[in-house]
Amino acid sequence: MGEFPHCVGEFTHYGANVLLAICFGIATALSNAVALLTQHLPQIPTDHHRSLGATFVYLARQPLWLIGWLALAGSLLCQSVALHFGPLSVVQPLLVTELVMALLLRRLWRRQRLSRRAWISAAVTTLSLAAFLVLANPSGAQEPRHSLWLATGSVTGTVIVACMVIGRRGSPTRRAASFAVATALSWAFEATLIKQLGDQWTQHGVVGVLSNWVLYVFVAVGLVGLFSEQTALQAGPLGVSQPLIVIVDPLASMALGATLFAERFHGSGITSTAALVALVITGVSALVLMRATPEVVRISHR
Repeated sequence: MGEFPHCVGEFTHYGANVLLAICFGIATALSNAVALLTQHLPQIPTDHHRSLGATFVYLARQPLWLIGWLALAGSLLCQSVALHFGPLSVVQPLLVTELVMALLLRRLWRRQRLSRRAWISAAVTTLSLAAFLVLANPSGAQEPRHSLWLATGSVTGTVIVACMVIGRRGSPTRRAASFAVATALSWAFEATLIKQLGDQWTQHGVVGVLSNWVLYVFVAVGLVGLFSEQTALQAGPLGVSQPLIVIVDPLASMALGATLFAERFHGSGITSTAALVALVITGVSALVLMRATPEVVRISHR
């Protein structure tokens, strides 16, 4: 009998942690939507060739672009808190709601007229994602070995470099897609590092974080992700880059979570299958949502 209150207490604590992870995960998605929309809107003048430095100087003078950077900082903070309280397989799929957030921003802020198909797709995306989280109930607490970090990081880094090389040439759509995938993979691996940093902060404090390799790899991967994101946003349509980032990031994060932290679904085979079906529906409806949403008209400041 004495074990029952203890079990209830553990379940309540776990449920509270997951709730906090979900709340901050949704806040991350909203911040990402604001960042992508505001950093895509400013139009770079194309009447003459500009160097990379001149392009960033130009963008730095655009208020919307700077707001996007503030939103990115808020996204990083919210994601750090979310990953501290919940596994990657809970937090990262929530980033799919960024498409729904962007839809609301377009309607309320940009006053874009949106089709019924877009709104239905947004509702299906949200409901199927909620069903996945309830059915899968993922968790994991393995401490990754250094050899596992090295192997996973090497494979992920190789794919990121390959995407960036492919994106150097080709049509705007191909370039945006290639750098969007590189961005998504960078952010997925960055999420694993954020989770590891949070655990180190809790166990060893500031000294433990500063003396560990994770912090410095996190900074390097973050810079790669920011560069590839900015390139994707300026290389082609937002309708190509945003959905790829939003969909590939959670899928890659779940694979990394299973590999590094041994995150697993709980429940019977039927429940796990239903969770995977819900996840597939989420991805398909997100793609439909992307196709049903009109392209954002950029703002020119010439």
